Amino acid sequence: MSRRFTLVSVALTAVVSFLVGAIFAGGSSQPSVHAGARGRVSPEVGARPVPPSARPVPSASLVSFADVVERLNPAVVNIEATARGRDTRRRTTDPDSPRRGSGTGFIIDADGSILTNHHVVDRAERISVKLSDGRTLVAHVVGTDPDTDIALIKVDGQTGLPVAPLGDSTALRMGEWVCAIGNPLGFEHTVTVGVVSFLGRKLFDQSLDNYIQTDAAINFGNSGGPLINARGEVVGINSAISSRASSIGFAVPIATASAILPQLRARGKVSRGYIGVGLRDVDPDLERSLKLPVHRGAMVQDVIAGSPADRAGVQPYDVIVSFDNEPVTNDDELIRSISSHAPGSAARLQVVRDGRQQTFTVKLTERAPREKQDARSEPASGDRARPDTDGPLGLNVRDLDRQTIDTLELPRPARGILIARVEPTSAAFDSGIERNTVLLEINRQRVDSVSEFRRLVRAARPGDILTLYLYVPDVDQHQVKTVRVEAR
Repeated sequence: MSRRFTLVSVALTAVVSFLVGAIFAGGSSQPSVHAGARGRVSPEVGARPVPPSARPVPSASLVSFADVVERLNPAVVNIEATARGRDTRRRTTDPDSPRRGSGTGFIIDADGSILTNHHVVDRAERISVKLSDGRTLVAHVVGTDPDTDIALIKVDGQTGLPVAPLGDSTALRMGEWVCAIGNPLGFEHTVTVGVVSFLGRKLFDQSLDNYIQTDAAINFGNSGGPLINARGEVVGINSAISSRASSIGFAVPIATASAILPQLRARGKVSRGYIGVGLRDVDPDLERSLKLPVHRGAMVQDVIAGSPADRAGVQPYDVIVSFDNEPVTNDDELIRSISSHAPGSAARLQVVRDGRQQTFTVKLTERAPREKQDARSEPASGDRARPDTDGPLGLNVRDLDRQTIDTLELPRPARGILIARVEPTSAAFDSGIERNTVLLEINRQRVDSVSEFRRLVRAARPGDILTLYLYVPDVDQHQVKTVRVEAR
């Protein structure tokens, strides 16, 4: 796991431990007082929207969401999901007693389509929806997308239901006021208010995540509920919280949901294009270290063997500056563009390689669903040779031996040297380099021994920026990192 993931411990927030494992808190049908716990989109034609929201409050006044909540509350629903099997949260000897979990959702058309989180309804055999008027209706899953934690469910035989208007999450700004409505811990239609704390936060998947971070209180049972702006528009789907701080919550941008709704309705799932590369942004340090002739783009760190990019001839260190004739500014932008293309389609990649532009045509395949990486064993220290320490980078390195190669399951023939330890106060640590990573190159020069490592590092002057090409066994990926040489 990369360092950034260790800084924020996250738990998804539906009361659905039976659905997704012990990470979720248990819920009950009655409230209990316990601690813990891309453009603008409008409602579909024929929907009866909630009446227009209150006029935005002048910035000099206190923000009130009272009118907004009054108008949108009727479109927010409580979701109960049930499956067969023993509920581990309850003491029972009946193996067939039902397992239950709860969450929130909101109605997006007058015929009863409801957006919520995938983890709220995942593997549920029965879903019931309680409306604001007290009615409880049976719902079914229309489609889900585990990669973005979005689900579309529907109650049949309904017309004229209140609708939550969808806004433009791409127009959100940090510091903007928002409110959340949900059913935390069984307390129905609870309203909390806060601000947008950060945009584009990555938590679980570095390639697809684009969470809105907010300090509006989000608790267990809020999952799937709306995050609403001061104009009374849904801008996010509340999804996750930090287990270390009550004021850190996360929502999936509504633009993400809007982009996949047609696929969820038509196919029940989402297909995304895939070319098989690992990417990173081109930043000033990388540009300076490798003397790149471009100031923007996405650098290829890794090319998956046999992938569309591999077959097309893409190589590590290529900087992708255009995809399908659209300019590429950064890696997130490129990933969104690739994902939005249908598997089987062809696209043109324009790259900069060794200072010259080249063009490749790639035929996209389908991106596999997100999978959790298996944890791997760490090399035992025992009587192993003491690692070499090099001060300017803060890396403890050693030559690869057979035991390390076998333990880390390195590809054969293995090359490079092992980073056995990273000094916690070093520039390498700040760059996100971790122990048990294999160093392959420095400034595009191979490193096959500790002596070569010493030679390359000691030739650098304080303040120089070195580009390290790494292989990370835990995630089976190559990465490019830049490290500033510190004074000896």
